[in-house]
Amino acid sequence: MAGRKQFDMDEALRRAMHVFWRWGYSEASIDRLTEGTGLGRGSLYGTFGGKSALFRKSLERYAQTYQPQYEQALSGPHPGGPSAVVAAYLQVALNRIADPTVPDGCLLTVSATQFPALDAEGQAMVRAMIDGLRARLEQALLAAGAGEQEAVELALCTLATNKSLAVLSRAGFSGEDLATVAAAAAKNAETVPNRPAEPSGPR
Repeated sequence: MAGRKQFDMDEALRRAMHVFWRWGYSEASIDRLTEGTGLGRGSLYGTFGGKSALFRKSLERYAQTYQPQYEQALSGPHPGGPSAVVAAYLQVALNRIADPTVPDGCLLTVSATQFPALDAEGQAMVRAMIDGLRARLEQALLAAGAGEQEAVELALCTLATNKSLAVLSRAGFSGEDLATVAAAAAKNAETVPNRPAEPSGPR
């Protein structure tokens, strides 16, 4: 059919996501993006609207892929309390890092490290995604029995551990090393005091 695009847009976006993931926004040149996606410059710009727009679409694709996994891990129940929440959340990161079909690390993390290179929309997306993870962690920790202040602090520390795992994986640390970090973070969460049980029935 005349005018019909002769490529799989979803596959091209998946490949573009991997280019940004592997190289970061600054080093993901148009040449690398065209090579990675198999698209010519004209098709790349005509379909996705340029590098910045393609980056934002790649972030959306990344969120669509991994956000449901984090949501499932955090939805509970977590009979082990806050420690179990931390362990479940970090296991998602460990599973992604161990996946040989994707680049090392985390697209969100590498994008955060290049924050100044992003345009305002890209910066807003990165920060919103990180803030969303933090808020969901807080909710899960509260549901698992952590006090309000403990949930705030532990969510931030768990998020920082998650991003550290991504950085260490890009530096070649082994899966065993990364699992040790995650296990230590979950063990530290065992010291978080749980809220007293709410009284039930009439007083």
